[in-house]
Amino acid sequence: MQSVQGTVTMPSSRVSSLSNKKVLFKWAFLGVLGIINGYASILMYSRGEFAFALLTLTLTALALFIFGSAKTYAHRYIYPGIAGMILFIIFPLAYTVSLSFTNYSAKNQLSFERAQSVLLERTYQSGESYPFSLFRTSTGYRIAITKADSLFVTDELDLEALNSELYLSSARQVEGKKEAIKTIIKNKSLLGGLALHLPSGEVVRMSGLRKFASVGPLYTLQADGETLYNNETQQYLRPNNKIGFYQPINDEGQFIGSPVSPGYIVTVGTYNFERVWKEDGIKQPFVNIFVWTVVFSALSVGLTLILGLVLANIVQWEALKGRAIYRVLLILPYAVPAFISILIFKGLFNQSFGEINMVLEALFGISPSWFSDPLMAKVMIIIVNTWLGFPYIMILCMGLLKAIPDDLYEASAIDGANFIDNFRRITLPLMIKPLTPLLIASFAFNFNNFVLIQLLTQGGPNMIGTTERAGHTDLLVNYTYRIAFEGAGGQNFGLASAIATLIFLLVGALALLNLRVTKVAQE
Repeated sequence: MQSVQGTVTMPSSRVSSLSNKKVLFKWAFLGVLGIINGYASILMYSRGEFAFALLTLTLTALALFIFGSAKTYAHRYIYPGIAGMILFIIFPLAYTVSLSFTNYSAKNQLSFERAQSVLLERTYQSGESYPFSLFRTSTGYRIAITKADSLFVTDELDLEALNSELYLSSARQVEGKKEAIKTIIKNKSLLGGLALHLPSGEVVRMSGLRKFASVGPLYTLQADGETLYNNETQQYLRPNNKIGFYQPINDEGQFIGSPVSPGYIVTVGTYNFERVWKEDGIKQPFVNIFVWTVVFSALSVGLTLILGLVLANIVQWEALKGRAIYRVLLILPYAVPAFISILIFKGLFNQSFGEINMVLEALFGISPSWFSDPLMAKVMIIIVNTWLGFPYIMILCMGLLKAIPDDLYEASAIDGANFIDNFRRITLPLMIKPLTPLLIASFAFNFNNFVLIQLLTQGGPNMIGTTERAGHTDLLVNYTYRIAFEGAGGQNFGLASAIATLIFLLVGALALLNLRVTKVAQE
């Protein structure tokens, strides 16, 4: 028996209708997305966030271009990867580089307009101050102010629903009970926002827990839109765009006196980079820390490679009994979270109560100063990092050893080769090629091994005579962190960004050099 199956075809008009609906829905969605992100970009730009506005526009335009064009629609699957690369790699890198050419810091983090508005909001006591008291009545409160021999009081008011403007009237006495100072302290924020109008027209504001005083604007903006006049000191101030602060000027227009905070962000060119190689208080610790960072990274890679490779060969030795147990025990340091191991080692290396010093003193009569002596602190860091890193290399080497054909070792045995010959002529040449990129990655990781230094020594012991805080065991990334968040003169993000940019260039150059040397060696 034969069965005949037919195919059901949809009318072309219906197919066309569905296709048109899909196209209409797609363009409607893209349009809404473009409008929302465009509006968000305008808001960011209006608030001075030009970089984030540009990032939003770039990602939105790229999405509209890929998903809106028939020619580029096939690339829609790689858009998330491209967007992620722009968002998490290119943008942070470009933003960091751009900050390195500015004076962005804890003192200079506002735009010029915002810094100017903050100064214009400041006030000062422009007249006499008058004592006041707060009285509680049966239905609310009254504020009484004594001016000379006269008494002025407000109408009954509710502290929970205060108007910002209140008017005082003359009175002989105040009905109610005088409140204690603790009530004034409790309602200080509410009373501080009041402006009280005296019958003479004078306006007074709270200037202390027991006083109201005439308060006026400290600065007055002049006709040029930039110059400020200090109503208290009768001085003119102009923006000093070299340092990013308003500063008093003399009659000749020259800057005098101390700058006035808050500051604003200005472009300083290569000033931050110049400080690194011109200012001795930064250049000397930077060079020392850079050398130590390279030495630390190289020793960490070399020691973990040697230890991991030797142990991988041992645990792969077929004549060794209990190999599985040894493998598990040697992999355990890699399984334990690094911060736990680091904190444990910090206790073991304690100079007074640590077990390591107790053993050394009992056996050899020595008690090294692991945390106060620069050399011993570096030795301690190398030991701890080797312990943390060798299991990873050992696991890699174990896998690579499995991939080497046994025929090669059998042939070398026939030729009379020993273990060392096998390792030198077979094992190492066949493992070095696949290990090279991993060793370069390990070098880059150790170059920026922030957690180890921060948890173990916090960069100490500290160097003496430096402009910014620096330690003998600081890596460049830790030194950058100190400048950015623990600087002697406050947080200096511009200088930290300059050093971060130099770190990026140095790591990139070292990685390229390693690749070049390895390629030449392999050829």
